[in-house]
Amino acid sequence: MRTPIILECAETKERLYLTSKNKRNTPDRLELKKYSPKLRKHVIFREMKK
Repeated sequence: MRTPIILECAETKERLYLTSKNKRNTPDRLELKKYSPKLRKHVIFREMKK
């Protein structure tokens, strides 16, 4: 049931993180606060379209 997803930074549009999610539990887009090395701070990373 878990599908792999790529997380993209909302500010710099860089794609750094790869994770997975259960589509049955979270059908909408995933948003997580992760560390961006380019900005050197934690920012919102969103699940990108396939």
